[in-house]
Amino acid sequence: MKRPAWPTLLAAVLALFLPLAAAADGRHLFIDNGVLRLGVDLESGGSIFHLSEVETGRNLLNHHDQGRFVQQSFYGNPDGSTWSGRPWTWNPVQGGDYRGKPTTLLDHSHSETALTTKSTPMHWATGEHITEAVMESAIALEDHAAHIRFRFEYNGETAHGPHHQEMPAVFVDYALPNLVIYEGDRPWTGGELTKLVPGWPNEYQVSSEEWFAFVDEDGWGIGVYTPGTPELTTYRHPGEPGPLGGGCSYAAPIRTLAVTPGLALEYDVYLTIGTVDEIRQRFAGIRAARKNRPETPEPPQD
Repeated sequence: MKRPAWPTLLAAVLALFLPLAAAADGRHLFIDNGVLRLGVDLESGGSIFHLSEVETGRNLLNHHDQGRFVQQSFYGNPDGSTWSGRPWTWNPVQGGDYRGKPTTLLDHSHSETALTTKSTPMHWATGEHITEAVMESAIALEDHAAHIRFRFEYNGETAHGPHHQEMPAVFVDYALPNLVIYEGDRPWTGGELTKLVPGWPNEYQVSSEEWFAFVDEDGWGIGVYTPGTPELTTYRHPGEPGPLGGGCSYAAPIRTLAVTPGLALEYDVYLTIGTVDEIRQRFAGIRAARKNRPETPEPPQD
């Protein structure tokens, strides 16, 4: 696949700079296309902490701690670190470490409906900056969907073995308990969907249409589509609902990948809000549009 022109995208966004996108506190940066509102935390590596419909303003994501958000996270070899009383591995995380220490943002730019971020990840267990890695995101809003292109570069000397990698980690409001996926062998033909409530700890699922949704009892909520990634891990952690509540519904599309010297990994993610039928129809439309293009499209620009 042709690598996207990151400097070109960055320059385009900078050229369209609009101060209206920034929040007053200087920490949280928002973009808004009149349908969706998306926010990133600049003090947490540009991790996505807010996604709402403009009409309601209700944030469906959870950012209780630095490990939540919608964010990048990768796993490598055991390195002697521990977390929660058990051995851990090399684990660069976009948002920060488990003690609440935020990671470092290197650069960012934005327009009214698009933004880019670049950060140095932090080891989840040790709190050390992993300077041999860089995490980037290019986010754009188009109609009812947010298109995110994540990029992870690793220039270290250690070759880490294959692990399930989160593509990306997605934490949503505990008030959305129902995971919806398609498990059948005829994807994108309108077959019956599966609805379940994940338990604790992690469960493994396969969604043949490569998307999942967390919805309420009325079938409304948030959908996540990572093309080419049907496997996922999921759980529900009990606690209070809300964006800052201790409870959360979690899922991550997963691929088995090794982080080796010179790795430059890019992948696309799409987020939307609506009913299950709306979510499925939008992702089907995105899939069709991607299929008809010779290259994966860059995030839309204003």
